[in-house]
Amino acid sequence: MLKEKLFNSRGFTLVEIAIVLVIIGLLIGGILKGREMIKNAKAKRVVKMADELRSAWNAFYDKYGVYPGDENKREIPPGDRHNGNGNGYITGNEIYYLFEDLQKAGFISGDYNGTSDLPTHPFGGKVVILYQNLNRTGNKHWIRFENMPWDVCQQIDMKYDDGKYNAGSIMANTRYSSSVGMIRYFYIEL
Repeated sequence: MLKEKLFNSRGFTLVEIAIVLVIIGLLIGGILKGREMIKNAKAKRVVKMADELRSAWNAFYDKYGVYPGDENKREIPPGDRHNGNGNGYITGNEIYYLFEDLQKAGFISGDYNGTSDLPTHPFGGKVVILYQNLNRTGNKHWIRFENMPWDVCQQIDMKYDDGKYNAGSIMANTRYSSSVGMIRYFYIEL
């Protein structure tokens, strides 16, 4: 009886094993494609965030006649607790005042205290607006995204600018390369 059971039990056929491997391959492929889709959605959100900040910046200037963060007039916007130096450039602590001003004026959401809070982008790094001279382009205001994946930075630069890390209206502090991993500072012109 035992001998008969051993001979009647059979293993998986090659066809069954092949079907299982195909299913596993499809699952892995779906997961990888899903990750790529999430990464692309985050990259689009970074660009949208830059557009929203640019719009908020311009709307604030149109309404009050001064740059957010740099304003040095009492109670502009209403409820403001910090004032800049009024020189037209976002430098020093004005990077924090800026987001408080935009939030108090109702141009962005969030809760910014004007001393330490900065927004974060979809990849988790800080977002700063500051006045800076990048690669001899002349001093201007930039939106700086900190700690972004190199391939996302390259993708954004190639789609919306010239694809060169050190030229144009979109730049990075270092070359786009897998050996870099994360780009420390990624800039989009304000």
